[in-house]
Amino acid sequence: MSLEGKVALVTGASRGIGEDIALALGAAGASVAVTARTEQVTDPRLPGTIHSVAQEITSAGGKAAAIRIDMRDTESITAGVQKTIDTFGRLDIVVNNAAILVPGSIESIQPRHIELIWQVDLRGPIMLMREAIPHMRAAGGGHIINVSSVAGVFPGPGPYKDKRGGGPFYGMVKAGLERLSQSLAIDLQDDKISVNVLSPQGRIKTPGNLFAGNDKENPDLNFERAVYMAKGAVWICEQPPAYTGNIKFDEDLCREQGL
Repeated sequence: MSLEGKVALVTGASRGIGEDIALALGAAGASVAVTARTEQVTDPRLPGTIHSVAQEITSAGGKAAAIRIDMRDTESITAGVQKTIDTFGRLDIVVNNAAILVPGSIESIQPRHIELIWQVDLRGPIMLMREAIPHMRAAGGGHIINVSSVAGVFPGPGPYKDKRGGGPFYGMVKAGLERLSQSLAIDLQDDKISVNVLSPQGRIKTPGNLFAGNDKENPDLNFERAVYMAKGAVWICEQPPAYTGNIKFDEDLCREQGL
């Protein structure tokens, strides 16, 4: 298996894109720290927990540990990274996948929601990378994958015919994450730590994606799997550290590499 002996930490891994990336990394031989907040299902629209995903990896013959991390809580991030090291002895791969989308205009959004999206989608990944990098350096290098979105693509000058869905804030934090990723790719190349961005080409109907419009009393559980994101993440982690600073879309990457 291509990632045998490596240790990966995946955030937002209790369901959706994070779950599928964690499963794929486990199938490729990596030991996986399955991290998120969810330890028990409290809403039928959001099935899956860190424990169920870790169990699926181990049932398939892989190695995994369920580790709770709240990306809004810097102490939780620090503790989660340390528990990963205590459990597996090293850290080679970090996938920053956890994120939330807060809709609304500049006037309608609540101040608490501005804090929420900044804390989860940008500050959290920054703090996780800050905690993880010394351990990755000690392991001789590794890979950081920051999950972004088409919302982070600069729309170019106006006038504009159509508005973007979801409001301006999700694209704002994702664009910031992409810019930070390329800066870190420059800073960390001598440490053999690659930093790349991977985004879905389009909408993937995950539990989180469907949540706002999903009926709690009669939920639609016909979710889509993030097949191309999972394949693309494994492929990136198989590359030498010189493969760094890329901003890739999952379907394009899989097509280019024949995955």
